[in-house]
This record gives sequence, C-alpha cells and structure tokens, in this order.
Amino acid sequence: MKTKPMNWTGVIPALTTAFRPDYTVDNAFVAKHARWLVENGCTGIVALGSLGESATLAFDEKVAILKTLVAALDGRPVVAGIASLSTAEAVALARVAEAAGCSGLMVLPPYVYTSDWREMRAHVTAIFRATKLSCMLYNNPVAYKTDYLPAQIQELAAANPNLAAVKESSTDVRRVTAIRALIGDRLALLVGVDDAIVEGIRAGASGWIAGLVNAFPRESVALYQYALRGESKKAEELYRWFLPLLRLDTVPKFVQLIKLVQHETGMGHERVRPPRLVMAGAERRAALEILQTALATRPKVKIT
Repeated sequence: MKTKPMNWTGVIPALTTAFRPDYTVDNAFVAKHARWLVENGCTGIVALGSLGESATLAFDEKVAILKTLVAALDGRPVVAGIASLSTAEAVALARVAEAAGCSGLMVLPPYVYTSDWREMRAHVTAIFRATKLSCMLYNNPVAYKTDYLPAQIQELAAANPNLAAVKESSTDVRRVTAIRALIGDRLALLVGVDDAIVEGIRAGASGWIAGLVNAFPRESVALYQYALRGESKKAEELYRWFLPLLRLDTVPKFVQLIKLVQHETGMGHERVRPPRLVMAGAERRAALEILQTALATRPKVKIT
C-alpha cells in the first residue's frame, strides 16, 4: 500500500476518538468512522487533535490510533496531530507517525505552558525537522494562549521547507489575507473554526479542518464546494441551516457537544474521557434542541 502525498485542500475532519464503556480506545470504530467520512467526500483525516482528546491519550494509544487509520484508509491521507507537554515527546511521536505511514503532521504548540516566540519557534522547528513529512502549523491562540503572528509564520516558512500549511483558528479571517500578503501562495491556509468556513474560503483559504463533519460529512463537503466555486446562493442557504450546529465547535465543551451530535445521529457515542463529562441538564437540552431543529429541516445536498 502506497500512501498518497499530502494535499492540504478540501474538508479534512479533525477526528473524534471513540471510547468503549471502560474508556479504552475503540480502534475498530475509529476505523469505521474514518472510512465513512472519506466515503462521503472528505479528503483525509486528522487524528489526535484537540477534538480527538489528544491530551487524555497515552503515547501508545496515539501510536495505535495512527496505525489503525493508516490501515483503514488504504492510502488516503492520515495526518497526525503532534501535541505534547515536552518537545522530546512531540519529536518522538512525529517520527513514529512517519514510520506508521502518515502523510502529514499537524503541529501544535506545547500543551499547558504558554511560551514566548523564541520558545514557540524552537518547539515547532524541532518537530518540523524531525521528519520529511509535510507539516501544518496549528495556530489557535484562543485555546492554547500562544499566537503565531503572520510575520512569525513567514519566518517559519522561510526556514522550514516542509512547512506546507497553516490551520488558522484565531477566529479572525483577516489573518488569512495578512498571511497571504506576506508570503503569497507559499503555504496552504486552512480554516480551523467551523463557523468561519465560508468567510475563510472567500479570504483565500484552500481547506477546512472541520469538527461537525464528524456527524455531517456530506453537508460539510457541499458547503466547502459551494464556497470554493463561488456559488454564493447555495453556500449562503446551506450555511444558514448549518451555522447553529457549526457554532457548537467554538465553545469550551465542543468535544462533548460534537460527540453528542454523533451519538444522536447514529455515528458514534457521546462518551468522553474525564475530566470531561457528557453533557447534562440545560446545556444538553439546548444542544439537542439545536440538533432536532437541524434534523427536521435538513437539506438534501449533492457533492461532486
């Protein structure tokens, strides 16, 4: 089996991690879920990200998930999320991902520690240079309290030939145009927050690392295609329907919420690893009301 080269375009799900009742990883469902997403138009899979509850996974569990996905997707791109408390462990995981047959890496800043630019640069550069894999920098200042500014991204791109893309999750679509102004098409830019996808594509992004796609792949792919092709009316109509769901990706309990949506739509279980707990009370009822309204008005879409 030959792994396809990484192409940072299209809809690439940030895959959730399925757990059994004893909270061990359900690798069989992970494989089934990933195949279903690709069959419904997604271009690859990103594993071990924030939505994948990476911080709760042991190193060996991460390795097993990557091997499971590479085998399940039969050459379709698998991207390994690289996040750790230490640079040494992040580098080790990057090398294992390359050996396992992954096509690319999504490189996160260090967990927990809010670093300055000198430290941020040293950390991600060590990961970029650990393998020959195509890399995507994950910029999410809201979640990680570190912000890769456009000029800093320009510096990283100049020094690291295998840095090929940025997942921009600052929630500010002006970042897309700011990065483009500095480096043109040197990097692919991907939208990393669900409720900015249409705006991000209009600003020049080429892909979407998506969350609600875990339950709604066809709608996600159709929305991306409409936006990319400039089919404004179709994009606006579908976006209007989808936005209440997409906004579930932008709040602190986004993992629990997206897994709840999966559970209710029959593609997964809402089970999460503590310290997260499944949704309850008024928060759960509000989320279910959003979902029920969406399902009652769900449009028929066609992907090409």
